Amino acid sequence: MSKFWSPLVNDLVPYVPGEQPKMANLVKLNTNENPFGPSPKVIEAIQAELNDNLRLYPDPEGEALRQTIADYHKVQPEQVFLGNGSDEVLAHIFYALFQHGEPILFPDVTYSFYPVYCGLYNIEAKPVPLTESFEINPEDYQQPNGGVIFPNPNAPTGRYLPLEQVEAVVQANPDRVVVVDEAYVDFGGESAITLVDKYPNLLVSQTLSKARSLAGLRVGLAIGHKDLIEALNRVKNSFNSYPLDRLALAGARAAYEDEAWFRNCCDRVISERERVTEALENLGFEVLPSKANFVFARDKEQSGETLAKGLREQGIIVRHFNKPRISDFLRITIGTAEQNDALIKGLQSL
Repeated sequence: MSKFWSPLVNDLVPYVPGEQPKMANLVKLNTNENPFGPSPKVIEAIQAELNDNLRLYPDPEGEALRQTIADYHKVQPEQVFLGNGSDEVLAHIFYALFQHGEPILFPDVTYSFYPVYCGLYNIEAKPVPLTESFEINPEDYQQPNGGVIFPNPNAPTGRYLPLEQVEAVVQANPDRVVVVDEAYVDFGGESAITLVDKYPNLLVSQTLSKARSLAGLRVGLAIGHKDLIEALNRVKNSFNSYPLDRLALAGARAAYEDEAWFRNCCDRVISERERVTEALENLGFEVLPSKANFVFARDKEQSGETLAKGLREQGIIVRHFNKPRISDFLRITIGTAEQNDALIKGLQSL
């Protein structure tokens, strides 16, 4: 604590990202990065931007990328918002759309940045307990609130809420914004973007970090009614009017234009996810049904902390959350076949 800190900063509890170890030869399965690289067309597009134009500011509205995304999802460009990673997009959402003097609803086991944003913007948070099987119950979100947000698939559980149940939450809150955070939807889910023209209170956020293998490029987006997008743009232009640089804009467009690479990449992750799930269950683990690029699993005998430590000693890094309800679980990113084999072998030795 410093005498120069504001009272707000003094009380903040920041988000803790997954560890990025500096050690070599690790099997790194802790941050949900895609094990398969981006499309070669992305690399080509970025290389084409490495020229004298880097002295110039990028397009502050990202018009070309917004048009590409709009065409891809069959919406209008004015329904698309861009940000420097989906975390920045979510931060703008909390500030622009959740300031209603009522509590924000989100699952009690979910992305841990949500309560951080509530603390940053002085918004009351009301965690809604998942069911005993770690599922979202739409009926639990039929209560007074200042907005609703949840990931689908949820993180860190990986559980997916079918589209008709997502729609039920949106329908139950016509006077408040419902945000569906779809960071992992491409690994087996159905996007709620198909509903945005039907519901002016629905906003869907996505990222290019996971399924499109661009975590290092930092590109996020939101799609919804143009009035919601205008609110986000007002905040963005009062904070950082040039959120995406020239390289990110070019690379992101190329990622959307190579559909075959994207689909193949997702299919490979899904195939490995099913193989890892079966292997873990054969080892006696309980594995929650996942539609993400990770699995959430617990052993029936050893604690999550013990397993995470034992794997680390073998150079295998997974994510352990020392939090209520989930302290015995491990969140395990789906890696390459070789990485997943190392994980399974490592667990067999513990």
